[in-house]
Amino acid sequence: MKISRRSFLKKTSATVAAGMVMPSYLSSATSAVSASDRINVALIGCRNMGWSNLSDFMKSDEVRCLALCDIDNSVLNSRAKDLASLQNEKFDLYGDYRRILDRKDIDAVIIGTPDHWHCLQFVDACKAGKDVYVEKPIGNSIAECDVMVEAANRYERVVQVGQQQRSANLWKEMIEYLDSGILGDIARIHVYANFNYAAITNRVPDSEVPEGVDFDTWLGPAPDRNFNSQRFHGSWRMFWDYGGGLMTDWGVHLLDMALWAKRVKSMPLSVQANGGNFLFPDGVHETFDTQSVLYQFDDYIMTWENNAGMEFGPYGKNYGLIFTGSNGTLVANRDDWQVFPKGESVAEKIVKADYKDHRDHVINFLDCVKKRDRNTACSIETGSLSAKYAQLGNIAARLSGTSLRYDDKKRTFGSAEADKYLKPVYREPWVFPKV
Repeated sequence: MKISRRSFLKKTSATVAAGMVMPSYLSSATSAVSASDRINVALIGCRNMGWSNLSDFMKSDEVRCLALCDIDNSVLNSRAKDLASLQNEKFDLYGDYRRILDRKDIDAVIIGTPDHWHCLQFVDACKAGKDVYVEKPIGNSIAECDVMVEAANRYERVVQVGQQQRSANLWKEMIEYLDSGILGDIARIHVYANFNYAAITNRVPDSEVPEGVDFDTWLGPAPDRNFNSQRFHGSWRMFWDYGGGLMTDWGVHLLDMALWAKRVKSMPLSVQANGGNFLFPDGVHETFDTQSVLYQFDDYIMTWENNAGMEFGPYGKNYGLIFTGSNGTLVANRDDWQVFPKGESVAEKIVKADYKDHRDHVINFLDCVKKRDRNTACSIETGSLSAKYAQLGNIAARLSGTSLRYDDKKRTFGSAEADKYLKPVYREPWVFPKV
């Protein structure tokens, strides 16, 4: 049965119960792309980056979105209207992501849920034979990162991690410049992020769960808690149960560039950190508003710094990387990178961004899906490495002042106090995944 767009939009304003399927728009329009060339996708987690990613997917003629999933009906209904404006094909709405994975007509899923949900949904998707575009950080713990890598390899899935800087011409050109050796020996890489949003200053009491929200499913494997709006949409990443603050939000992106520049494939020799909520000691956030991390390598050091509640920093940039070489300094963020010479042997240089990285990252994933090429721009191994570095920084900061050495093969710090942060305890009935 065909229904009009007006009829569909009216229906999507209704409440969608968890796991319920809502039929959507059916079009008589024909597609210029044959069915055999299509890539059918579904979105799990429809706010912010999830929707942003799907929007980039929908710019490709071969893509059809067959389903949306979210635990918040207001978000789900709103995105259904948005999607109906982008395609003239049927799609369904779900409150339970597992219903999507049961479908044989879906080739790939986009995971845009909060960090604490990534691992379970990713592993389940791999087991179901789906390729995956997963937002960063891939997991909310080191153990989750490890099992996600295992799942992708065991089930031979094409995976793209949403660290889109790997697809940016700006950053590729920066890596080429650093590879040239013009800057000389790089003795220090400083990585930093200063953002106003990373501190939550006002406390509010617990409240009733908003109508249309399946809060139990939103919590998922995280500990059981009463609903509090400050721990929900927009600010969940500032609480350890669900995220890792600026360290895992921006840190994953920026540390990735430092690791790429040095072709790092393993853990550092040691990591030491200090942190706390010093700028906003009465704030409700748990992750640190002020944090410094030192990663030790054989012939250089890498440092991380974040400050919440401020948006300014060195060289007029509130976030970025500073590569200190024997012949000069290179400073980079998503807008540009600049070279500041030490002497006459190095020329001043500035390269501007073209801002095509988000779209190019999606194109790379789609091309790899069609070719069955698992060597995406940001593979699961690449995403895991930077996520684990960020997790190391947070663990060291929570044990402020302690120098840690992580054995990646044995998967231990050799310290019970540090090891307790490696793997979360999942709330029943959710079970930590096995591959």
